[in-house]
Amino acid sequence: MNLPTQLTLLRILLTPVFVLFFFFDGSVSRIVSFAIFTVASLTDYYDGYTARKFGDISMGGRFLDPLADKILVSSGLICFSVIGYIPAWMVLIIVIRDFFITGLRSYAIIRGMPIVTSMLAKTKTFCQFGAIYLIFIYHIFTGGKYDDTVWIGFRRIHETNFIYHMMFVITLFTIVSGLFYLTGNRSQLKQMVRDIYHIFAPSDV
Repeated sequence: MNLPTQLTLLRILLTPVFVLFFFFDGSVSRIVSFAIFTVASLTDYYDGYTARKFGDISMGGRFLDPLADKILVSSGLICFSVIGYIPAWMVLIIVIRDFFITGLRSYAIIRGMPIVTSMLAKTKTFCQFGAIYLIFIYHIFTGGKYDDTVWIGFRRIHETNFIYHMMFVITLFTIVSGLFYLTGNRSQLKQMVRDIYHIFAPSDV
């Protein structure tokens, strides 16, 4: 249980805490939820930094790190979908894509197969985190209310349906990056499908 893995596990453990505060009423709870989400996000940077700096990269860390990212991002998107900021179908597509790719990655790691990553996938994750931060800040200052006391910039976000359009682009980007990921790792995908088929295929009597 090295330091990078501990930080990854901390990210997973902080996720339900930020979700809990997210659904409490009041601006203070929204701020606390945002602070917890920020701390959880920072562990993603520091676990990778410490692993590279000290050469402390473990099999468990390679498996848990992307999973922790997906749990944190998916939880944030689901929270915003529940309160109506993001359509559920967008969140469903993103969550299914991300966890499927994570499953393929984990399978390749377990089998000792090389996995091809791309800057496109990293950019996708960065955009997802950026969108969550933007929506979080918007939620903190408006709480879903748009009276005259709300800063005009936030009112414009509401009036132009900016969040919907932003998430629509990110959803498309997530799909495209997923297709590129599958294309680059098609041999691993074919092997995984064959292994699953052999597990569930009826055996000869």
